[in-house]
Amino acid sequence: MRILYSHRIRSRDGQGVHLDAMVDALRAAGHVVRVVGPAGYDTAALGDESRGLARLRRLLPAWAQALAEIAYAVPATWRLHRAAGQFRPEVIYERANLYHVAGRLVARARGVPLLLEVNAPLAEERARFGGLGLPRLSAWIERFAWRGADRVLPVTAVLAGRIAAAGVPAGRITVVPNGIHPDEFPDPAPPPPETGRPLVLGFVGFVRDWHGLDKALHGIAAWRGATPLSLVVVGDGPARPGLEQLARDLGIAERVHFTGLAARQEVPRLVAGFDIALQPAAVPYASPLKVFEYMAAARAIVAPDQPNLREVLDQGETALLFDPADPAGFWAAVARLAQDGALRARLGTAARAEVLRRDLTWAGNARRVVAIAEAERAARRPEGRAAGLATGSAA
Repeated sequence: MRILYSHRIRSRDGQGVHLDAMVDALRAAGHVVRVVGPAGYDTAALGDESRGLARLRRLLPAWAQALAEIAYAVPATWRLHRAAGQFRPEVIYERANLYHVAGRLVARARGVPLLLEVNAPLAEERARFGGLGLPRLSAWIERFAWRGADRVLPVTAVLAGRIAAAGVPAGRITVVPNGIHPDEFPDPAPPPPETGRPLVLGFVGFVRDWHGLDKALHGIAAWRGATPLSLVVVGDGPARPGLEQLARDLGIAERVHFTGLAARQEVPRLVAGFDIALQPAAVPYASPLKVFEYMAAARAIVAPDQPNLREVLDQGETALLFDPADPAGFWAAVARLAQDGALRARLGTAARAEVLRRDLTWAGNARRVVAIAEAERAARRPEGRAAGLATGSAA
């Protein structure tokens, strides 16, 4: 199948991991994929952000930033239209981004199906976390993009509910969660016997204040268990300076290590060094990539007990889930795992088995996406339309 992949990502971060993994999986399955996005993406390094974009965000008021981003839709759509003319795709697959309507417009003009991957309600998210100019117009444009897709592919059922509430028929929504490449996470060896070494609590990701890693630092400082605890943070972010200062204030700086940004190929090795993998907080609609990495690496996971995470994690079976409304819940789960090596091993083994059982992999996602694309293409053929009309008449 010839797939035109449209995106508006400018930096190499978790979004880029998802994009690259899906493209690689589709190509590995024998499909021809052409990727169309901002010019600087292919040469961006891990964590890079457009300097021009960062400057605009500092200088322009929110409403002017919104207008500038909306205006960018014009060259983005032209670039996708030109690529479609050259490539002649059978389907357009687009990663949704705020103000990115190129897929809807070009798919309609070319007469091909549009599959729209949605990772977050971005108008709502930007309004809450990053400031959003022209919020009503921004939300309308996002709904316009969602409603124009032949199939919308949210990463969680929670997010699917929000998309349905925005006016997309349920029959055009299919959940496709994040995934992993299992061969990057080889089946781990049995844990070594306890030798008095510190147990390692670990976190992967862009570090923000709302992630709640301060709770881990306070817990480590107050810990009086027989085995000492340490924390490894794989990543960077705006919360790092404050956390490093807090570690110094609590007298545990030597037990807290930030690796900084880690190359993608280094992440499996680093996660394999965790004894307990932390997801201290999560937005209510996300499919956190780190959770799949923790599961594939057979780590014991501590995460909030909320619907989107329960879509992949089972309390007491593949993770310990805590009540996010209970201030003591997170550390109680960590403490329980710190004192029970058998439980850590059982949860980790079950988590990895769950990834393989449910095929929560990028290859599996590629197969699901292609099956959806083929169904949408079949529905456009004369016999497919006739069958649809007949079914509607029979109903």
